[in-house]
Amino acid sequence: MNKKVIVIIQARNTSKRFSNKVLKKIAGLTVVDLIYRRIKNSKLVDKIVYAIPNNSKNLPLRNFLIKTKIPYFLGDEKNVLKRYYNCSQKYHHDIIVRITADCPVVDIKLLDEMIKEFKGFKNVDYYSNINPSTFPDGLDIEIFKKGSLKKVFRRCQNSFCKEHVTPYFKIDKSFKIKNKYFEKGDFSNLRVTLDTKYDLRKISKIFGIFKNNIYFSLLSNLKTKKIKNFFKEDIIKDQNLVKKVKSGQDFWNRAKKVIPSGNHLLSKSPNLFIKSIWPSYYKKAKGCNIVDLDNNKYFDVSTMGVGTNILGYSNSKIDNAVIKSLKIGNMSSLNSKEEVLLAEKLISLHPWFDMVRFSRTGGEANAVAIRVSRAASGKDNIAICGYHGWHDWYLSANLNQKGSNNLDKHLIDGLEIAGVPKGLKNTVFPFNYGDFSSLEKIVKKNNIGTIKMEVCRTTRPNIVFLEKVRKLASKNNIVLIFDECTTGFRETLGGLHKKIRIKPDISILGKALGNGYAITTILGKKNIMESINKSFVSSTFWTERIGYVAGLKTLEVMKEVESWKQITKIGNYIQKNWRLMFDKHHINANINGIPSLSNFTFNHIDNLKFKTYITQEMLRNNILASNTIYPCILHNSKNLSKYFKILDKCFKDISSCYQGDNIDNYLKFGKSLKNFKRLN
Repeated sequence: MNKKVIVIIQARNTSKRFSNKVLKKIAGLTVVDLIYRRIKNSKLVDKIVYAIPNNSKNLPLRNFLIKTKIPYFLGDEKNVLKRYYNCSQKYHHDIIVRITADCPVVDIKLLDEMIKEFKGFKNVDYYSNINPSTFPDGLDIEIFKKGSLKKVFRRCQNSFCKEHVTPYFKIDKSFKIKNKYFEKGDFSNLRVTLDTKYDLRKISKIFGIFKNNIYFSLLSNLKTKKIKNFFKEDIIKDQNLVKKVKSGQDFWNRAKKVIPSGNHLLSKSPNLFIKSIWPSYYKKAKGCNIVDLDNNKYFDVSTMGVGTNILGYSNSKIDNAVIKSLKIGNMSSLNSKEEVLLAEKLISLHPWFDMVRFSRTGGEANAVAIRVSRAASGKDNIAICGYHGWHDWYLSANLNQKGSNNLDKHLIDGLEIAGVPKGLKNTVFPFNYGDFSSLEKIVKKNNIGTIKMEVCRTTRPNIVFLEKVRKLASKNNIVLIFDECTTGFRETLGGLHKKIRIKPDISILGKALGNGYAITTILGKKNIMESINKSFVSSTFWTERIGYVAGLKTLEVMKEVESWKQITKIGNYIQKNWRLMFDKHHINANINGIPSLSNFTFNHIDNLKFKTYITQEMLRNNILASNTIYPCILHNSKNLSKYFKILDKCFKDISSCYQGDNIDNYLKFGKSLKNFKRLN
């Protein structure tokens, strides 16, 4: 029995971005007439019907269809699924093809090919070329059984699925679905869809290439010179985005040949972002803007130097103080007095501590703190919570059990441990933030001498938990260390523990202390800190003058502008806007961290791909951003407005992926551009 096919074309006259677009003219015909005539040329389609909203705003469209004697059906404007279902009930056809009126270049050869394939399938409910899309955008075709549409209509309760008709096929696993892939590769970022006035001009140009022969097949002509040239124009922005960071890419390729892993900080690796378009290297940084090696200027809405620059890049007051000190000598055989002045200043801000040691980096400071603590307690074993650097003592936590990944929940997954002495096994025991009972068990069973933890990272401080930790440490003569390399100076002028009024035995403050200059401090009680004299802890470049000068001036400027209050205020503003946009787009996501260390995560299997998509769209607009923001005092509602505008669009697209869309359809780089070159 030959199954009849009906094409239902979804159309309306009230597009928000380009109203009345379906009645605009291409090749001398209105869009709705053009699409109708092209599909009429199909050998396998039995009926074509426009499904349009039944309201006064769409009356011009209805009148045109009446005038041209094109069949139409009136239905609900917002519940398009209902409109399709009711239309299908009026006509007695077994197979339904969904086309939208923003696809005037719909390819009839492809349409007939897919209809023929669908008829030959056994028990397939839904067949499309958009899940994921590999054909040029605008050649979208969806085919489904009438009976399957009936099931979708009866089961679907989701407003998004009702508006977009077919996502429920992908959500309900009882439906058998198939996808058609373009045999030439992934060309999904070649755009021939009608969404804007610019698109109208572009599509008109395509028809002009074929001298207004409206029945051409775009896919059959992809290799022709004129079409290749047309699409070269279409992807010019993507090509330029790759080209404009060429110097940075070249340097990254050079770096990988001479530097293991390419660089010295994982957080700055382009592999964490999008290798082909991430700028990688900077020439200049000022305020909250960065200029790369190709002279592209970016607005930094990411980590501001991985948390180092609360006062903005190249703060003039700090830079001038450093320049002045350089002119009289940065290094000598003697010590610089600024070392003492900075130590005294930090103790005045934290009077419960008595002594200070300095290092350049957080990793060094954490290692020093552990050495001091072990010397003071006389015990090797450590309980840890959070991320504390790259040293052997920390990574040894992953030696505890064969194949164990004990540190996976402590910021970075999959930390490798080659080169870490196996003799350190069972000396470091991780516990999860907030899980006091597990910490108690660790202390009871493992002769713990040190508890080392972050006050918070992805959450706000858990006061009750931290108070219990403090009591447990005191009761068992355990040295309690708060690692505040990241949280320091973000909610107080000093450690966050000042605000929550829970005092550790040792506190580590880094990153922001020098506002981009290398200086980190270990503050502690005298009876503990003097234990360092029992060991050997020393380094040449811990004595250079720059870090101390920068630290002193940074503290002065921070106090003057009350920077911690400013970045907390802007952080609250950012989190508020995130929350509003998540609600607006019905996205299930979490907002994490204190305001000045904000990030969000999507409760979705494609969380990392969503993050990549945001980075991609931000880079298109010369913004460095992902899902994490460390505000500086120069961020404000005015300069963040463009960021929020782009993010709102990203969230709209991501929202569709919660309803069954595929995020791969939105990720462009490394796909179509590469495949397009194969046509040449």
